[in-house]
Amino acid sequence: MVFFLWAFVAYGQKITNLELVDAFTGQRISTSKQGAAKTMVFVFTSMNCPFAKLYEDRILALHQKYGNEDLAFALVNPHAWMETENQAQMQQLHWARQAGIPFLMDPDQTFTRMCGAKKIPEAVVISSGPTGYSIVYQGAIDNNAQSAESVSVPYLNNAIQDILDRRRPGPAATRAVGCTIRPIH
Repeated sequence: MVFFLWAFVAYGQKITNLELVDAFTGQRISTSKQGAAKTMVFVFTSMNCPFAKLYEDRILALHQKYGNEDLAFALVNPHAWMETENQAQMQQLHWARQAGIPFLMDPDQTFTRMCGAKKIPEAVVISSGPTGYSIVYQGAIDNNAQSAESVSVPYLNNAIQDILDRRRPGPAATRAVGCTIRPIH
């Protein structure tokens, strides 16, 4: 499965070309080389955020449930500039590697800023539309970070299902809870 970043309109800002490197393969992923997926799910995550670890099984379950649709999944590490989050460390995220989910490095946080991501984990869903690609959902994966069994509103799952059913996700944005994305020093 090939995962690419798409050109999209994010809050009025068009991104025409962006390249990130997959920590697992070392391959550049570029918006100038589009794939066939119409919708992309990005989850901003890191190696050291305890909230990210709480969501690993849930992200994997969503990938397994929807990965064969016209959807592409990728993890994005906005902390790839940190020594404890470098490519060698990122390669230790075995569950994602085994599932074939790319783990993209965003060392200068260009993509993170373009999406407006503030928390880890935070989901951003980008879908094609009449004006190009745009963010159709951004925010929390669900409403209970501490306990998967206690989730009553699976926001990301609902957004993906809405898109597959050709509806606008509702809500289109939720407040993500987790570790704050650290700016580059």
